[in-house]
Amino acid sequence: MAMSSRNAAGSASPFRVEPFSVAVDAAVIDDLRARIRRSRLPEAAPGGPWDQGADRDWLAGLLGYWAEGFDWQAAERELNSVAHYRARIGEAEVHFVHERARHGGGIPLVLGHGWPSCFAELLPLVPLLTDPGTHGISGPAFDVVIPSLPGYGFSPRPAVAGGVTYRYIAGLWHRLMRGLGYARYGAGGGDFGAGIATFMALDDPEPLTGLHLTNLELTPYTGPGSRPLTGREQRYLEQSRRWDETERGYTAIQSTKPQTLGYALNDSPAGLAAWILEKWRSWSDCGGDLESRFPADFLLTVVTLYWATRTITSSMRDYYDNRRWQGEPRLGPGDLVRVPTAVAVFPHMLIPEGLPPREWAERLYDVHRWTVMPAGGHFAPAEEPHLVARDIAAFFATLHR
Repeated sequence: MAMSSRNAAGSASPFRVEPFSVAVDAAVIDDLRARIRRSRLPEAAPGGPWDQGADRDWLAGLLGYWAEGFDWQAAERELNSVAHYRARIGEAEVHFVHERARHGGGIPLVLGHGWPSCFAELLPLVPLLTDPGTHGISGPAFDVVIPSLPGYGFSPRPAVAGGVTYRYIAGLWHRLMRGLGYARYGAGGGDFGAGIATFMALDDPEPLTGLHLTNLELTPYTGPGSRPLTGREQRYLEQSRRWDETERGYTAIQSTKPQTLGYALNDSPAGLAAWILEKWRSWSDCGGDLESRFPADFLLTVVTLYWATRTITSSMRDYYDNRRWQGEPRLGPGDLVRVPTAVAVFPHMLIPEGLPPREWAERLYDVHRWTVMPAGGHFAPAEEPHLVARDIAAFFATLHR
């Protein structure tokens, strides 16, 4: 039954919110297991393990556990331990988690994920931010909103003129937060989530109290009229170019031919797991052993959410829409974020993308807090949730004194 969302003051929202539970039909899971058992894997690649992509022996072992040992019902219970909702906002139907501060009013905060991730990456932050004192974190508590990006999980991808770009989703998140009754709120996230939070600040900064980013998604303007690159910036860009040479193949195909790739990944659980989890290994602080950083059950929860919702193809369209409609996107000399910004840098990826210097971020952001973390990579909320939560709390404490 639909209900009206209300904020702490009790004012009704302009859209209707329905409670939602993660509940995948048992037949879908049975079919998934049957497909895994029928997987036709290629021969092992020559050379070292992982040199040419996902290692065959590792993948075969994970597939065996996915088919025979992984308990999806237990995963559903864990996912449903937080409050899920869905709301129709214009042409978009948005799934989101909404958990309020456990004691009194919290600072509203919308946090976004990226690809190849989902809302589950951010769930470890929920107890830490809604009840920080209980977890040894000094700072304010938060009302946490974690939406699924359009085309991921339980948020269908709408057909909109101009594509589902950073800018479009930024406007959608503003409407979501206002509809939930929040006049002022913070925003943050990593990967696409960081880019979306940035466009929230560029296009409609007034409601925003601050941004907290766990990586730098967007490239600042460096054209005519900008200051010369520093030596540290030049070294960072060179390392980023080296990273592109080994890691950017996925971007090339997903920004040009996502549909063709989608046929394979939507049909083969083995292909889907290999495509997604090879990125989780390369981009995390795992030292080459993915399951030393993430439990297999967590990794398979992420992949099963893509599988059960059939959203791998629609998620990859983010690359196509941003490249085609926004030019990847290219920022101009007038694009400056004036909202106070904190950047928590997690550079400890297996395949290093480089450590951005603070002056690189300051080309685009009003950086109030800059923290280079001692551990953690691209998927920081799942890798190092306490580091992320402490940094968020410390940053917003300075803004709300």
